[in-house]
Amino acid sequence: AVRCGTMDSFDVGALASEPLVVFCVATAGKGEFCGNGRNMFAKLQERSDLSLSDLKYCIFGLGDSHYWGKGTEESKFNFAKPARDLDDMLEKMGAQRMMPTGFGDDQDTDQYHTGFAEWKGQLFSRLGVDKADAAGGGDDGPVKTDEQIKVETKQLRGSMKESLDDITTGQIPFQDTKLIKSHGSYQQDDRDLREERQKMGVENAFSFMIRVRLPGGFCTAEQWIAMDDICQNFANGTLKITTRQTWQACMDTLAACGDVCRNVLCTSRPDVCSKELHAEILHYTYDIHDHCLPRSGAYHEIFLMQGDEMAEKIQIMGSTPVEEEPLYGLTYLPRKFKVAVAIPPSNDVDLFAHCAGFIAIIQNGKLLGFNVAVGGGLGFTHNNQKTHPRLADVIGALEELCRKYVCECILTVARDFGDRTGRKHARVKYTVEDYGPEWFKEQVEDRLGFKLEPAKSYKLEHRGDLHGWVKASDGTWSCGLLIPIGRVKIAEELSGKEKANDSAKKPIIQKLLDEYKVMHSKETTVSGLRRNMVACPKLSQRREEARKFSGVALPTCPLAFAEAERYLPTLVERLEAVADKVGLSQEDIVIRMTGCPNSCGRPSMAEIGFIGKAPGTYNMYLGADFVGQRLNTLYAESVNEDQIIQILTPIFGRFAQEREKSEKFGDFLIRKQIVKP
Repeated sequence: AVRCGTMDSFDVGALASEPLVVFCVATAGKGEFCGNGRNMFAKLQERSDLSLSDLKYCIFGLGDSHYWGKGTEESKFNFAKPARDLDDMLEKMGAQRMMPTGFGDDQDTDQYHTGFAEWKGQLFSRLGVDKADAAGGGDDGPVKTDEQIKVETKQLRGSMKESLDDITTGQIPFQDTKLIKSHGSYQQDDRDLREERQKMGVENAFSFMIRVRLPGGFCTAEQWIAMDDICQNFANGTLKITTRQTWQACMDTLAACGDVCRNVLCTSRPDVCSKELHAEILHYTYDIHDHCLPRSGAYHEIFLMQGDEMAEKIQIMGSTPVEEEPLYGLTYLPRKFKVAVAIPPSNDVDLFAHCAGFIAIIQNGKLLGFNVAVGGGLGFTHNNQKTHPRLADVIGALEELCRKYVCECILTVARDFGDRTGRKHARVKYTVEDYGPEWFKEQVEDRLGFKLEPAKSYKLEHRGDLHGWVKASDGTWSCGLLIPIGRVKIAEELSGKEKANDSAKKPIIQKLLDEYKVMHSKETTVSGLRRNMVACPKLSQRREEARKFSGVALPTCPLAFAEAERYLPTLVERLEAVADKVGLSQEDIVIRMTGCPNSCGRPSMAEIGFIGKAPGTYNMYLGADFVGQRLNTLYAESVNEDQIIQILTPIFGRFAQEREKSEKFGDFLIRKQIVKP
């Protein structure tokens, strides 16, 4: 009889009666046990009287030999340290090591798989089951790659409908967790509850993050209310406004995630141009978005009603499902494809962080065309030199207003030349870097059938959100709200009137804003740091750390090394005290934090950026420019809160005393060579 469970779910006192235990131990943080194993090890340390002379054991340890720097003593010391510590502890208690400990290294070409295959082969041989395993009775075979899954699931159908209809479990199978991303959702679970639920013998508290399709970030008051109702009735009562102008909530989620063209962004500030011109540019944004949608009927079959009702809904959505994807084929794209449209002087969409970008060229109130940019992206993997952030290159201009076809050509070049052998090197930015921007431009022009024009001049001056009231060219009013970290829990009467149609409604909305204390003016007591802070909802699995932070976010992201959304306001509060002492409380400084190097909060484009390394520990980056046209630089590795304050305090002091007129914080750091670009 074989039992499988987490280390913490096992009774330490019962180890002596076990004939054989096989441990698989991962590494968290700085050579620490993972959250579901540290309690067992602590209890073992307390049981010095425990004799395990009748126990046989073996261990497989997972780690990253370069996590704390290539070749450093710290990396050598912490590599798979929990597995080695457990091995030493069991040996001291008299347990018999059945075979040498095996190791899987993230730095290997296929990460842990090679090391695990060798170790598993030795284990099965020792157990005398190697022949049965070779005959196919040992396991379900190798994990299928994303490319295999896309090919074998009949245009993203797979077993999704059957899995979602299965009410005996709150989760879906592993392969479907890959597939559901293409339909705008991610399976998650509450990491704070894992240990408790495992002890109770029940499955994790699973949930699904839903990301909607919202081109240009535009939604009606009715849509807002509908989304809020769903969040109140079926979720945790909040919406998360993302850096990509959408909600992690309801509405349709077609192409909101997955290896396709995602939600297309457009500058949302109503003060950058006339309302009529903004509507024209938003129209082109919708053109790009609709043109690049996948055409598979899988989404409709899985999530919408069958028969006539389904056909009616499909017609409403403006999508006609087909069996063969005209743009994406069977394997879709190597990775996700992100597009943004910027209207100077605003860069509120962080255009250069996207696979494809379009910069509106406006003269005398008329739209002349767009500059075209390709090859941006910020995600990377710690200590993997093949991955890194990259800003997009402007490759030319387009006077013809046919951007959707230009976007299609950029997309198909990525489809045909992107790296499909390794997903960490599959984004468009690596294709542009590997082949060169000029080569990529030529490929696009060949598919277009004409040459792009030379890039036109433009100027970006800011990328923050609008705060306060602004009057449009047609006399209507809009009000930009200050929503820290993008987390919204709001009253229905306000959400139903978030967009005023005439001056008579403005006092009504102002009264509601005041009544509910909704921040909406730059002249409020909110600091410049707090106005410009962005954090992803990644949360660490360390419960004792999580308890220090308040907020409505749940610890559901499985990728986080450290807290972000629940922690950044706490750090900013300490930095506000430092800034206030030197007269910088109202200075706009872009500060961003993300819990892992996937960089959902875009920390690489912040004047002060933080990327989680371990619970309570971050890499700190400095020196990006204020408008989003320069990346920052790693300044300090693996620093905690006190060290962050200690480092930034003298830098803030120098900035206050030595800055030139109107000089921004990031530019000051470069000019004074505090960091190098």
